[in-house]
Amino acid sequence: MSELQKIEPEDAVGEVAELYKAVTVMLGRVPNFYRFLAHSPMVAKMLLPFNAVMQRQGGGSILTTKIKELVVIKTSKINGCAYCYAHNTSLGRAAGISEEQVLVIDGDDFMNSELLSPREKAAVLWAEHVTRNTVRDHPEIRDQVREHFTDAEMVELTLISGMFNMFNRFMDCMGVPMDTQQDIDSIQGSLHLDPDNVRAYFEHVAANWPDTVPGPNPDT
Repeated sequence: MSELQKIEPEDAVGEVAELYKAVTVMLGRVPNFYRFLAHSPMVAKMLLPFNAVMQRQGGGSILTTKIKELVVIKTSKINGCAYCYAHNTSLGRAAGISEEQVLVIDGDDFMNSELLSPREKAAVLWAEHVTRNTVRDHPEIRDQVREHFTDAEMVELTLISGMFNMFNRFMDCMGVPMDTQQDIDSIQGSLHLDPDNVRAYFEHVAANWPDTVPGPNPDT
């Protein structure tokens, strides 16, 4: 089977070109992930604000990016997704996660580490059980984690891990190639999301929503 080809920014036109402009504003660059998603630009356009708001702080999410990146790193490590792991250890550094803490998160003994606070340990524990889908068999884990997080925060913790379980599988199944180290490290400049950019994005999408949108292929 031939590999799906990414759409490079210099080749982007129409909806894809508009998508790439928005991705650059929201995420600081156009990673290979979005160069693959661009084959379905309307879907990518809907995913972008959720991706940006969930992963960063400033757009409405109540968790800090540091807590969320602890979750993302653990999720991606368990799944063995090199792409997401590389990008998020980089963003994690910008959020205040040290190399020593990353090594702790990667291992199985993080609950006994002095490098993580009780709240941070609970976030990593939740990511582990969400990713392995073992909370249903160990409901006491939910009670343990809820000692450190509000109901709203629990929702966000679960969504960020779930989102990256999806992203991990997309990267690996689609064979998304690793970005250059320079592009990976450029993610660090997008730690904080400007709420005005989020508002402007939705206004632009609403104002430019097409009269007709793609539908299912009638031949399938």
